[in-house]
Amino acid sequence: MLWGKSRVRAGGTTSLLLGHLLDTAAVGELLWDGMLAPSTRSALDAVAGGPGRGRGLFAWLCGIHDVGKATPAHQRLWAEGAQAVRASGLAWVEAAAGSGARSQRRWRHDWAGGLMARELLVLAGWPAEQVDWVWPLVAGHHGAFPSLRDVQEPRTAKGQLRGRGLWREVQQVVLDVFTREMGFEGLGDPQPVVVPSRALQLQLSGLVVMADWIASDERFFTGVDDLKRVSADASRERAAAGWRALGLERGWGALAVAGPEAFGDRFGYEPRRSQAMVVGAARAMGGPGLMVVEAPMGEGKTEAAQAAAEVVAARFGADGVFVGMPTQATSDPMFTRTRRWLEAIDADLASRVVLLHGKRAFNREWKALLDSAEAAADQAYGGVDEFGMDDDPYGLAHDGCGERERKAPAEWFLGPKRGLLAPFVVGTVDQLLYAATRTRHVMLRMAGLAGKVVVLDEVHSCDVYMSQFLGEALRWLGQAGVPVIVLSVTLAPAQRQALFESYLAGAASKEELRVQVPAAQGYPRVTTAWLACGKPQFHAAATQSWRPDLPVAVRAMPERIAGAGCGREERERLQSEADTAVGDLLEGELADGGTALVIRNTVARAQSLFEELRGRFGDAEVRLLHARFTVARRADLTEECLSLLGPRRPRLPGGRLILVATQLAEQSFDVDADLLVTDLAPVDLLLQRIGRLHRHDGTDRPARLHTPKVFVTGFQPREGREPAFLFARKMIYGRGRPRARGDRPQHEDQLQGASEWTPRRGGCPRGGSAHRRAPAWIARPDPCLR
Repeated sequence: MLWGKSRVRAGGTTSLLLGHLLDTAAVGELLWDGMLAPSTRSALDAVAGGPGRGRGLFAWLCGIHDVGKATPAHQRLWAEGAQAVRASGLAWVEAAAGSGARSQRRWRHDWAGGLMARELLVLAGWPAEQVDWVWPLVAGHHGAFPSLRDVQEPRTAKGQLRGRGLWREVQQVVLDVFTREMGFEGLGDPQPVVVPSRALQLQLSGLVVMADWIASDERFFTGVDDLKRVSADASRERAAAGWRALGLERGWGALAVAGPEAFGDRFGYEPRRSQAMVVGAARAMGGPGLMVVEAPMGEGKTEAAQAAAEVVAARFGADGVFVGMPTQATSDPMFTRTRRWLEAIDADLASRVVLLHGKRAFNREWKALLDSAEAAADQAYGGVDEFGMDDDPYGLAHDGCGERERKAPAEWFLGPKRGLLAPFVVGTVDQLLYAATRTRHVMLRMAGLAGKVVVLDEVHSCDVYMSQFLGEALRWLGQAGVPVIVLSVTLAPAQRQALFESYLAGAASKEELRVQVPAAQGYPRVTTAWLACGKPQFHAAATQSWRPDLPVAVRAMPERIAGAGCGREERERLQSEADTAVGDLLEGELADGGTALVIRNTVARAQSLFEELRGRFGDAEVRLLHARFTVARRADLTEECLSLLGPRRPRLPGGRLILVATQLAEQSFDVDADLLVTDLAPVDLLLQRIGRLHRHDGTDRPARLHTPKVFVTGFQPREGREPAFLFARKMIYGRGRPRARGDRPQHEDQLQGASEWTPRRGGCPRGGSAHRRAPAWIARPDPCLR
């Protein structure tokens, strides 16, 4: 009579507890057969004791997640079910079991299950080191891992939450019957022989949650209240039907290593020297590792990384890819490029790519994928939230972060917290950084990243705060054996060193690992590292660019900068002078036609200049792009700008076009301009902005603009004194003595996105003091930091 789900949560019929355990185990078997990457299956086979043994262990782990429901703590929550359980002879003292609302909320079936699993597995003869990693999978399947102290039954309950007497025998029998139904002779049979790494434990925990959410979908797993109809075979039939209805699909599965001709088939041209070098480095890697690609703008790093990812996935058993971009604006065009690449591999793969960021609903290509889809899948695991979850301490409630959309071809993965579980994902880098935080359901992120190849673009843009989380994320990925490909234009040597040390320390399961990273002499270059026999192995190579270096004519355009004492009228007058100077410059430089990109460091300066230029050139020849547009309008403008100034741009109606933008056009923005006007910025960002010039061959340019021209403004020289800049120096007073912060401009377009990945509790946008607290939020895989 023990119930697992009430009639309300099980499609109108009570779901017996044993049936739900078997349903979840059956889903686990389907996950193994149809979703898990070959690398994950191999790792679990090793844990279970040999080839072919991992599947049974994995399904068993998925099934035992709800054994804690065989307690009064759960059975008393539904009046109808409680009455039937009492009538069968199981009882509890209601006053004691219900005493203290706080105890009831804190000690629910997940924590009860962790305690029961720990005790019963010890009685079955499991060694302590194996029990220690299994019981948290049960106790944490609602998104938060408790400590051993937490899972102890509250004393105020007087044993009435866990149950006494006959209850203990029933709990043993539930686990025994389930274990035998799964094909094991007894509770000792599923015992692992190897303790998995912490990264694999976290991945396993996420997969258990995934199996539970699927098996809790009352549309396909309606209740079964007759014990005679409950069996492993019946659950497998139900799971197979539900799996087909949900349309869950894996990535590329067992991928063959691509031959030399594959690059041309994928991208339509023969690989450049640097691209061939990157693919060759992927072929030479002795195991899953970290690859750092450094090359100038316009070199084709994206295509090189995609080709390398295909090789690495085939060699080391990855089943998909995650591409992390610095901003939402850069994620959208990468989504298109990733779909085009995967379609060249297999026409069916393009429909399995998920775009993952908070404003994806406004991406036209993503919306087109949803047009033919059915209603939203957000409620597909509503049955998981079974009693006592109204306050949602585990983060199951929908957070309204843009996930309430209709199903795309990648069906089930559109619900909250499920995006990374899709086989192919393009999104902002915060999706990866969250995997290194102690946040709810972080195990789902690790489950989504493990088994993929991770590609991170523009990694040099990470500031001090982001770098803390990136380093720890690389630790987890290194320990999980996830291949990572990092792309950069201006990567500092110290930053490159830190990336390799973090990844290799994780791969070696060490707190720290000091290594000497070789530096190839030349540029573009690629550096790879992996672990072999416990020791780091490196490969470094460099080559020449695909075209000769282009000389760039750089000219300074000083302007008068408003001081601290200037009034509003004076500021507006000085800004008008600056706008007029840029307008005069562009009239002269574009007299014979051509394209110009103007990057301003603030929205206000961009808007002011746009009005000036629109009055001179007209609406048809001037565009404005910044982050304060409505999301839909910004997406449309971005798409238009990429079309007008992209690699296959059309002939311009008036022969010229001017794009005035903020930092949205700074990096990972594939436009090709003839001339650049930019506000002063740090040198790495200046190089990124210059990289928007003359990116592609075969573009028609006026004779006077055959040489790239750059005009740098936004500063005022002052004889004998420090120059005046648009952003004044300031002192930030925190704990201890004040520290000076330079006048590096705060990126308005990025400040909006900072909250997307900053931890909500105790966090603050980057640039503040949160980086001093960041280590407290970081979850490391090292045993000594438990």
